[in-house]
Amino acid sequence: MADDLKLGLNLGYWQRDANDATELVLAAERLGYDSVWTAEAYGSDAFTPLAWYGARTTRIKLGTSVVQMSARTPAATAMTAMTLDHLTGGRLLLGIGASGPQVVEGWYGQPFPQPLARTREYLEIMRKIWRREEPVTNDGPHYPLPYPGGADLGKPLKLITHPLRPDIPVYLGAEGPKNVALATETAQGWLPLFVFPEKIEAMYGPALKTAPPGFDIAAMVLVIITDDLRAALDTVKLMLTLYIGGMGAKSHNFHANIIARMGYPEAAEQIQSLYLSGHREKAFQAIPDSLADGIALLGPLPRIKERLTLWRDSPVTTLLVMGPHNEPTLKSIRDLIYN
Repeated sequence: MADDLKLGLNLGYWQRDANDATELVLAAERLGYDSVWTAEAYGSDAFTPLAWYGARTTRIKLGTSVVQMSARTPAATAMTAMTLDHLTGGRLLLGIGASGPQVVEGWYGQPFPQPLARTREYLEIMRKIWRREEPVTNDGPHYPLPYPGGADLGKPLKLITHPLRPDIPVYLGAEGPKNVALATETAQGWLPLFVFPEKIEAMYGPALKTAPPGFDIAAMVLVIITDDLRAALDTVKLMLTLYIGGMGAKSHNFHANIIARMGYPEAAEQIQSLYLSGHREKAFQAIPDSLADGIALLGPLPRIKERLTLWRDSPVTTLLVMGPHNEPTLKSIRDLIYN
């Protein structure tokens, strides 16, 4: 149970038609939000919008949720993180994730197998770079340094710039139990995409029991304040339709797997089958209302306040709210959390 939930704003992907979210970020900072987060998939990147907002703020922490490992070498991510952390006065929270095979191999042209080993190796290299204790080498099979072969002229190097912080906090985006265990072992935080607060301990209990003190579980949650609960549920269901049905192959869909582990295995299989066969409206209708309601905060303020008890009683330590588009909504959420 979290004694005091922290509050963050998750902006998701930057979109050309979504305009600049600077005013929303400034409002979050004024209202005492702890952090603001950006994302990437195969459109805009996560770092550029975060730098834009970081240049316009002074206090709020800046998180990536998440940077895709396959998009950059460990050295490139470490350099970018170090630079942004310096420029913003030590406010970066670096969220990284392995993504899935469709994006990794189809978009970035990188191999996906052994994501756990890749993640561990990636983290170790970044931390060697930030610590600057010696020229960086790595004997691992995924990111060998120096590169074996090629011109055969590679040499171990040390980061030229001294980091502001040699221990930039790293969060892992993870859905499977083994990935979550890796997060509690190697990172400062975990970024779960879908959380059913009443079920999180049953799903990830062994890993969470070994989490070190101060480990941050920063859960993304869609918040819709409205008197029209039906419309709010349908908004969540529309999002779930895409993630369960289309964000992955039939044989390899992490999002469908996590929904199954939440207690909806038949629904997950049905939704995916309908979606992949072109019946998207039927896939939408197949999503249980209880699932959409369980992973979100929906309805009038009194209903959301009541359901917040479930989150306070869970291991979640930070709520990364998605959905608010104006300062009054941000304030209403803030007041529910902190008052």
